[in-house]
Amino acid sequence: MNAARQPIGSSPTLRRALIVAVCLAATAWWTGPARGAEIVEKENITYGAGGDRALKLDLARPEGDGPFPAIIFVHGGGWRGGDRAGYRREIVEAARRGYVAVTVSYRLTEPDDKGKAKFPFPAQVNDVKCAVRWLRANAKKFHVDPKRIGATGGSAGGHLSLMLGLTDASAKLEGDGGHADRSSRVAAVVNYFGPTDMIALSRTSDGARPIVASFLGGTPEEVRETFLAASPTTYVSKDDPPVLSLHGADDTLVPPEQARLLDEKMKAAGVPHTLMILEGQKHGFHGEGSAKAKAAMYAFFDKHLK
Repeated sequence: MNAARQPIGSSPTLRRALIVAVCLAATAWWTGPARGAEIVEKENITYGAGGDRALKLDLARPEGDGPFPAIIFVHGGGWRGGDRAGYRREIVEAARRGYVAVTVSYRLTEPDDKGKAKFPFPAQVNDVKCAVRWLRANAKKFHVDPKRIGATGGSAGGHLSLMLGLTDASAKLEGDGGHADRSSRVAAVVNYFGPTDMIALSRTSDGARPIVASFLGGTPEEVRETFLAASPTTYVSKDDPPVLSLHGADDTLVPPEQARLLDEKMKAAGVPHTLMILEGQKHGFHGEGSAKAKAAMYAFFDKHLK
C-alpha cells in the first residue's frame, strides 16, 4: 500500500515524522520566540474591492524589521458562510511564531431561496488572490518577505488556499480587485479537508452536492467546464509549490478521497505533496487530531517558509 494512503501512524516512517513535527511545534510554542513575543495587530484593513464590496482583512505581525514570512488564513463555510474572525486567535499565535499573519474576508455566494448565487465562482478565488497581491504590494510596510507567503484554510478555505498555490495568471482567475502588477501565487499551502475535484465531490457527497451546485451554478452535466475550472486538480503542474493536505478519515461531507485525488495528481507531476489522514476525525478536527494537525501545519510552514 502506498504510504500516502495509509492512516496516520500506520507507517513507521510517518509515525517518526509526526513525532518530530509535534515536538518541534511544542518547542516553538513553549520555549521559542512565541513566548513573551511582542506583536502588532491591525483590524479592518481594506485590501481591495470585489465589485462594489470593500474587502477586509485583519493582520498580526511580530515587532521588528523582518522581513518575516507570511501566512494567509482563509475561512471556510461552503463559500456561503463563515467569517474571518474565526482565525483571529490563530493569526496572533502565528505572529508569535514569527509570521506576519492575515485572516481575510471574501465575497460569499449569498444564494437566494432557490440556491442561485449572487456571487458565484470565481468571485471568491478573485478576492483571495487580491489579498495575496495586496500583501505583496504592502510588503515593506508590514515587514513581509514577498517570496515567502503561504496560505491555509479549512474546507472551502482549503479549496481557496489550493487555488492560490496551484493557479497562476494563465488560469484567468485574478479578477480586478487591485494590485494587478503583483503575483497572487503563494509558496506553500496547508489544505485542511478542502475540495479538490468538484465533479467527484458532487457525485460522492450528498451533503456537498447542493452547496457545490449553488457555488458553481449547476450540475456537472450542465456546467462541466465551470466544475473543471474550480477544481484544484485541474491545475496541477510541475512548478507548483509544496502542499500539505490534512483530512479526517471519517469525513463524509468532503470525503478523504478528495485529498487522495490531489495526492495522486501532484505525485504524478513530481510535485511535493504530503498527505495526512487522521483517524477518528470528521469534517473539522477536535482533541488530539486538532493538535496533531496544527503541529504538522507549523512544522510544514517552518520548513518551507523559514
